[in-house]
Amino acid sequence: MDVDSLSDLATPWSLRVVVTLGVAEQLAAGVTEIGELARHLECDRDCLARVLRHLVGKGVFAEPVEGEFALNEAARSLLGSGRLRGLALDGHGGRSAAAWNGLLATVRTGQPGYQTVFGRSYWADLDADSDLAASYDANMGRRAGEASDPAVLLDDTWAQVGHVVDVGGGTGETLAEILRARPTVRGTLVDLPRTVARSTEVFAAAGVADRAAVQGQSFFDPLPAGADVYLLKRLLLDWPDEQAVALLTRCAEAAAPHGRVVVVGGVSPGRSAAAAGLLMMVQTGGKPRTLDEFRDLAARAGLAVTASGHSPSGQFVTECRPEAGSTARKTNARR
Repeated sequence: MDVDSLSDLATPWSLRVVVTLGVAEQLAAGVTEIGELARHLECDRDCLARVLRHLVGKGVFAEPVEGEFALNEAARSLLGSGRLRGLALDGHGGRSAAAWNGLLATVRTGQPGYQTVFGRSYWADLDADSDLAASYDANMGRRAGEASDPAVLLDDTWAQVGHVVDVGGGTGETLAEILRARPTVRGTLVDLPRTVARSTEVFAAAGVADRAAVQGQSFFDPLPAGADVYLLKRLLLDWPDEQAVALLTRCAEAAAPHGRVVVVGGVSPGRSAAAAGLLMMVQTGGKPRTLDEFRDLAARAGLAVTASGHSPSGQFVTECRPEAGSTARKTNARR
């Protein structure tokens, strides 16, 4: 194993710089000579050339003639508004990159290092900066759109489902795909007001606006009651155990007698070493969990795991139902 290569920061930061500048878009538009490229991007010619040549050496971009750069297959993945647009340093992606500076503080203290770097917590930062929050919502929306999998139920029993509540569903991409695939189902999107305000266009574009309701609120507050499915897609990954239990408890309180809580992402059948888990550890204190760890959290929330497995897109799905006689169930019965 080449430890030097593993510790090299030049490539990940160079990629973020060229995405932020829009180098791939300029090359696609025919601006290929380094001097002209630097003028269009308002950059230093020599420094830009050195960054591009580093990436050429790593297989991203080509330099067919000295001083003339071109797209190759790897560089084309940087075009447009796709997933890699999230690498841009002038938004949420830049904050996430810089947050790694807090990893040492996290390891030493057990607390998110994000506050050490930026002076306030991750969620407080989003609340305080509307541009950063918009960038975060856009990044999350892109990821949800690219990984949309309307088959979130393992047994495909959609005939029994009339109402889905997407808890922490962002700008609604996943819920829109579910409603488009299931014309008899209606849905409710629950997330912060600033986030769900951006869902109108998503639902309209999917042709499901007449079956999609929006509720702008914290998902730690009581949820819309009586739905058949409460969907948490990659949501628990963002939160430490106590907050994760609180979220699951809200779902258990709200669920219909036959309702299910469906968790997509953030739970795996075995130990996961995903880098995303480390980033959430630094940013929010969240983490991925094994199925056994999740069972413990679910039980504390009054839920029993009834099924688990992989969806058609390969995501691991965990289904729960409220346990009869649980504290959460009794709370729901009194509401």
